[in-house]
Amino acid sequence: MEAKFGRFFDSVGSFFTGGDQIPWCESNIVAGCEREVAEASEGSSDELKSECIMRLSWALVHSRRSEDVQRGIAMLEASLAGSSSPLQMREKLYLLAIGYFRTGDYSRSRQLVERCLEILPEWRQALTLKKAIEDKIKKDGVVGIGITATAVGLLAGGIAAALSARKK
Repeated sequence: MEAKFGRFFDSVGSFFTGGDQIPWCESNIVAGCEREVAEASEGSSDELKSECIMRLSWALVHSRRSEDVQRGIAMLEASLAGSSSPLQMREKLYLLAIGYFRTGDYSRSRQLVERCLEILPEWRQALTLKKAIEDKIKKDGVVGIGITATAVGLLAGGIAAALSARKK
């Protein structure tokens, strides 16, 4: 019985905290990736530079800092046109979807995930992100309905109280 209550409270807690399974990245990892990109820019092969930039993009869109996420989105969008292989395109689209998910632009994130799934329909990471996006959209809808219902209830209560006070 205690385990059931624990699972119930965990699910309620994750509902209100947005408990998705997408990892976060700490600022020290972002800083390390930035150093790696700077070092790779000094005479390394284009392939190594590209790998370092992808790691930095990953770290940025998974960051807890919104300015990092925005920077990661900008880097990925700028590099998207230069993607030659479907694998590169899929990875960049996925990271962009993560970035937009983190910024709260769920419709854009869902569009990008759908494009990833066109390239590889059974990709588990993309399927997991798609579910997280749909859960967020549902949750936001439920919260919005709750806020609206509360506002309507308060308004109706206020009108009823005003009418009641008027009759006395």
